[in-house]
Amino acid sequence: MLRLGRHTFDDDALLVMAIVNRTRDSFYDKGATYAEEAALDRVREVVAEGAEIVDIGGVKAGPGDEVTAEEEARRTVDFVARVRAEFPDLVISVDTWRASVGGAVCEAGADLVNDAWGGHDPELIEVAAAAGAAYVCTHTNNATPRQPPHRVSYDDVVAAAIRDTVALAERAVAAGVRRESVLIDPAHDFEKTTWHSLEITRRLDEMVATGWPVLVSLSNKDFVGETLDLPTDQRLTGTLAATAISAWHGARVFRAHQVVETRQVLDMVASIRGVRPPARATRALA
Repeated sequence: MLRLGRHTFDDDALLVMAIVNRTRDSFYDKGATYAEEAALDRVREVVAEGAEIVDIGGVKAGPGDEVTAEEEARRTVDFVARVRAEFPDLVISVDTWRASVGGAVCEAGADLVNDAWGGHDPELIEVAAAAGAAYVCTHTNNATPRQPPHRVSYDDVVAAAIRDTVALAERAVAAGVRRESVLIDPAHDFEKTTWHSLEITRRLDEMVATGWPVLVSLSNKDFVGETLDLPTDQRLTGTLAATAISAWHGARVFRAHQVVETRQVLDMVASIRGVRPPARATRALA
């Protein structure tokens, strides 16, 4: 069982985490949901499309405009409260690495702290534990937030991702986060080359074998773009291929921009696995 705040999900459930960025310089939507009303409309849209989780961000992950903790909180805290009021049954996640922001958004109604930079602020785990929130342990190889990777090397990138995320997960449980509320994320592209991200996808079953539920954030990322030599707005097919492989290997949560397409891929994989019946099965039966 996976517990995200007040919500529980069966072990075979594959969940879509829709991305809603309140940033002016998002790499994908270029600020389309920076304005509060536009962001709220986007939440309504992805909920209608079937997303179980909405992940709200107030700072671009990579280099870009400087965003102070106060500005990040301004973009996220009251917005979380509005989303919670309108969607009491939705799982609300906030993508942050700052404990001050994490505490404020949990108080406003967030269920999940998506620690984007893997324990960079050590107090963020304690904040999640105190709030009874779920927590995502992200592998970033101790990188400084928002700094691009440069000549990154690993003896074994999968072993490193497992070692660091499992250690962070155990630390979260020791701090008081429920074990069933901790996820691990190999963090494609974060402090990784395209070769590293491809290898992590190919060997994702090794992360799943740790027993911690795995979250993947694949959507339109650079490893897809570089592999297929495509710009950001043409990476959907490659993203969905990586999504299918990750689902087959046992990932549980899929952070995505395109909800409908992601949901269809996950449903198809679940049906091939035999854990979801076809929506309709009349062929050759009449």
